[in-house]
Amino acid sequence: MNQSATPAPVPAADTVLEVEDLHVAFGSRKERVSVVNGVDFSLKRGEVLGVLGESGSGKSVMLRSLMGLFPRRTEHRGQIRLLGRDILGLGPRALRPIRGRDIAMVFQEPMTAFDPVFTVGRQITEAIRAHEGLSETEARARALELFERVAIPSAKSRLSNYPHEMSGGMRQRVMIALALACRPKVLLADEPTTALDVTVQIQILLLLRELQREMDMAVIFVTHDIGVAQEVSDRIGVMYAGRFVEMAPTRDIIRSPRHPYTHGLLAATIHGQRRGDHIQTIPGAPPNLAHLPEGCAFAERCARAAPACRAAMPALAPLSPGHAVRCLDPEAETSAGQPR
Repeated sequence: MNQSATPAPVPAADTVLEVEDLHVAFGSRKERVSVVNGVDFSLKRGEVLGVLGESGSGKSVMLRSLMGLFPRRTEHRGQIRLLGRDILGLGPRALRPIRGRDIAMVFQEPMTAFDPVFTVGRQITEAIRAHEGLSETEARARALELFERVAIPSAKSRLSNYPHEMSGGMRQRVMIALALACRPKVLLADEPTTALDVTVQIQILLLLRELQREMDMAVIFVTHDIGVAQEVSDRIGVMYAGRFVEMAPTRDIIRSPRHPYTHGLLAATIHGQRRGDHIQTIPGAPPNLAHLPEGCAFAERCARAAPACRAAMPALAPLSPGHAVRCLDPEAETSAGQPR
């Protein structure tokens, strides 16, 4: 496999990322946990894809896989084409010039993402120097410019702060500055506002959206909050048991969800309720990823399930332009909590 650091030309139609049949499993041969189970999608320049799903649905593992961040004893297969080049399986040395420059990530908890023994300014300047070959003075000037761009007060003095000296919202802004330091083509955001209070959360979301539009970046935004996904996404993919079960433009997902699981997610939040409706819960629990059923993984929780649903896994099939559903009965308008 060619491990040259030079990226291939951007594919036609401004597609910057293509994922085909991605599988990721943890553990040994005796006990193997299949976390990502055949994920397929593509992403265009300037597009924001929101990824929804319960905890344990494979969202974060899929996102880290795109960066080549696999823990030990991980099995993976499929294709991840970034700017036309398959990067799945590249070693750390080959990935080093790609991470940060072509693809970058905003982690869920910046306190664990930063090195606690170095100042945040040093960590950002080192990333800039490694990818762009700037001098120490030039890199520090770029870091200061980034801090001001993400609205960090007293930006110059904050460059000398250690991660623990900053609040959660401030650290998240620094993490965004680090991710954007080398102007990546693809930005991955793994629930970047989950641990923040509502006011700071809104500020971070607005900032991310503004910077994404300004830099024309493609973004994958992982969240469990439908309201957040609705605000930031052009398109939404709903994950369950390591697979996309529905993918469509944001408006279609919110107004006309077709998969029973998507119905259930919406019914469990105020964002999916009509006036006077009650918030509902999805019965049961997600399946054990070490022992996935042969058929639809949602069948045991679905009031619309038929015997055929348990016999074989449905394909993610197009229902209308831009709208694909993994369900044998995607035309049904009833919610997941209602019988056929």
